Amino acid sequence: MARPIWTGTLSFGLLNVPVSLMSGERRTDLHFRMLDSRDRKPVRYERVNAETGEEVPWKEIVKAYEYDKGSYVVLEEADIKAAAPESHETVEVETFIDAADIDPRYYEKPYVLVPAKKAEKGYVLLRETLRNSKRVGIARVVIRTREYLAAVLPQGDALVLMLLRYPQELVDPADYPLPAGKASDYRLSPKELQMAEQLIDSMSGKWVPDDYKDEFRDRLQAIIRKRIKGKGNTTEFEDTDEPEEEAATNVVDFMSLLKQSLDAKKRTPARKPAATPAKAAAKAAKAPAKKAARKTATKKAPARKTTARRKTG
Repeated sequence: MARPIWTGTLSFGLLNVPVSLMSGERRTDLHFRMLDSRDRKPVRYERVNAETGEEVPWKEIVKAYEYDKGSYVVLEEADIKAAAPESHETVEVETFIDAADIDPRYYEKPYVLVPAKKAEKGYVLLRETLRNSKRVGIARVVIRTREYLAAVLPQGDALVLMLLRYPQELVDPADYPLPAGKASDYRLSPKELQMAEQLIDSMSGKWVPDDYKDEFRDRLQAIIRKRIKGKGNTTEFEDTDEPEEEAATNVVDFMSLLKQSLDAKKRTPARKPAATPAKAAAKAAKAPAKKAARKTATKKAPARKTTARRKTG
């Protein structure tokens, strides 16, 4: 069974639904190893110093950005962590938009959001509301160390998290020499257009994904099986990793949270600008005072925090 990439929450308004982020794709490419043709032994890749030719151990490798040809600036792990958002286990929906408004070119990679135990009600609430309104949630999510823009949309019984490309990652079609103008500008006659339309109609059908298979992969696998049978050498691998059991969650008063979210008119379609140094300093100065006030107002034990477990798989 697949392991979750991380376990955290899906949040919209004041509602938080505990979920696990699972891969939504299955790689079926055939992977090959390079062998030395003289003795059929594996060829190993090594990390070699470009100047001395000596192998470099992992502990001596640092990350650097080439800001100019041959010129690098070294980045420490602390630098990379400082740039990453604090929330690593949250799919934070910022706004909801019509599903038809997203250009298909923005869709990049699918994941599946799986509800934790006793979190099905909130999960189904969002799924059915999105389906009935024909909207998708636009969210931000951190996977490993990078923040992504994503769309949360219903697909059957699932809520799918689809990573989105940023606008700067898309090439404007206008950058290429394309044939602009009307059909008549290219001497296309009405009869030719009509015949082309008839041809398309005759070839039209319903989209059935299971009707399409990677035939190249199937043929190549058949050749591999034949080679294995002829040579008689196989390799076996058994994955014994077991996924950890999901933590149970408490029952949530969704009606109350929905009302609070609506009353507060919580709408954040765009990311909030970073605080200025002056505001950050003022906030830091107020924090101890607020903490002291809360401590004086109540002597009850602090509420237990539920920390999401980060996992990789």
